[in-house]
Amino acid sequence: MNQTPDKARPTPRAGIMDIEAYVPGKSTAPAGVAKVYKLSSNENPLGPSPKAIEAAREVAARLDVYPDGTARRLREAIAEVHGLNPTNIVCSNGSDEILGLLAQTYLAPGDEAIITEHAFMVYKIYIQSAGATPVSVKETDERADVDAILAAVTPRTRIIFLANPNNPTGTYVPFQEVRRLHAGLPRNVLLVLDAAYAEYVRRNDYEAGVELVAGAENVVMTRTFSKIGLGGARIGWMYAPLHIVDAINRVRGPFNVNATAIEAGIAAIRDRAHVERSVAHNETWLAWVSEELTRLGLRVTPSVGNFVLIHFPEDKKHSAAAADDYLTARGYILRRVSGYGFPNALRMTIGTEEANRGVVAALKTFLKS
Repeated sequence: MNQTPDKARPTPRAGIMDIEAYVPGKSTAPAGVAKVYKLSSNENPLGPSPKAIEAAREVAARLDVYPDGTARRLREAIAEVHGLNPTNIVCSNGSDEILGLLAQTYLAPGDEAIITEHAFMVYKIYIQSAGATPVSVKETDERADVDAILAAVTPRTRIIFLANPNNPTGTYVPFQEVRRLHAGLPRNVLLVLDAAYAEYVRRNDYEAGVELVAGAENVVMTRTFSKIGLGGARIGWMYAPLHIVDAINRVRGPFNVNATAIEAGIAAIRDRAHVERSVAHNETWLAWVSEELTRLGLRVTPSVGNFVLIHFPEDKKHSAAAADDYLTARGYILRRVSGYGFPNALRMTIGTEEANRGVVAALKTFLKS
């Protein structure tokens, strides 16, 4: 019996196959490379907190038991460290899950959500998954432009996703500018402040978003444990008004944070000494790497995160693609960022001293070749 193509097999709904899948940074080098330095995923070069490792081990004997579906103790630990009310916190399987749940909950076909031109790629994926339209606005000097965002708001706008600091640029929006953005929005538009790299920022005019969330009904702050040492545990969280917490709790999975992640997260966030060591290491080597790469004649976007965006010359011999191949062959794995609108740049995570010095030395030789 003849069947029309759309009845021959299950097919995704309209728009799903138009989504460009997220491609993570590579993590391997060619065979024969003696040592690999993975600098492609913005992981903590000091590793996880030793206390988190021990807490995760202790869970192993209880893996037959479901975790607490509300992650109450983890929420309480987060609240204790940051001075928050635990009832305003939702924990998740990485902050990516929260971002997806917000899109699923507050967007519908015909709606619009605003992102900036070099924003984290998952925003667009989640917007399209909800059947809504992503609206990309230009940045100024590789930083989100508040006036451009406000100019893009229409009656169809429902969400604004603002990564602060942004990935992959490392730039940030001063908090007075974030407040100006919020003040210019209609009250029914949700402002999502993605503060994944907040721990690393050392600027007097930066604030992750706690104060703004506390005084507004249409602001959410998302955070993650991934950048400070628990990327493999996949722990994220949201601080939001209670009406948004209630909505997200209705659509999230019933046990979306696993038992190992809960216990490791509690130990990690309370290990402030490990966090401080990690931030101090980053502060030292972020400045060193940026200065040394600039001395080589490369442009480096000023970053407040735990990574730098490195721009390469236009000639093919010394392009980002050529540099990537050269570094990979020597075990240094950086991140290609063509999908973010930077076809001739690489993003480098701040690594160990050995890794940082090795990349600079390799690029010095590469540029002279």
